[in-house]
Amino acid sequence: MSVSEYPKHFLRSPEIRTRACQLVASLPVDQDKPLVIEIKEMTRSLAQNALFWAVMTDIAEQVDWHGRKLSKEDWKHVLSAALYQQDVVPNIDGNGFVVLGKSTSKMTVREMRDLIELAQSFGAQQGVRFGDESRRGFDWVTAYGRAAA
Repeated sequence: MSVSEYPKHFLRSPEIRTRACQLVASLPVDQDKPLVIEIKEMTRSLAQNALFWAVMTDIAEQVDWHGRKLSKEDWKHVLSAALYQQDVVPNIDGNGFVVLGKSTSKMTVREMRDLIELAQSFGAQQGVRFGDESRRGFDWVTAYGRAAA
């Protein structure tokens, strides 16, 4: 079996944990080319991603930021920088700056939930009228709670 053929296990039950342990126990050991076993939190869900971009769209369409309209992508950077204290460094030409920050695609479910909540709160403070797609996402979080988001 090639490395890419090994299944991912989402630890949701004792049975899945048992299967994952059995898989690890059956793996070949190779001192020259060792396999890597990585345990990490799940990254953001597709539902979170869809909700996030719906919120970014509403904010981008309705908020002027210091006299400028920003794109959805720009708002992603502004809001994630506020939450994760990103850094700014000069670009290589010395005539501008680059924001060093966290990629939303690499965020955990919890981190993305926090970013969505910040965006919703910011939008509400700015008087954003959220569209149907954003409101459906808010309703979903209200119905199923923070743990589900």
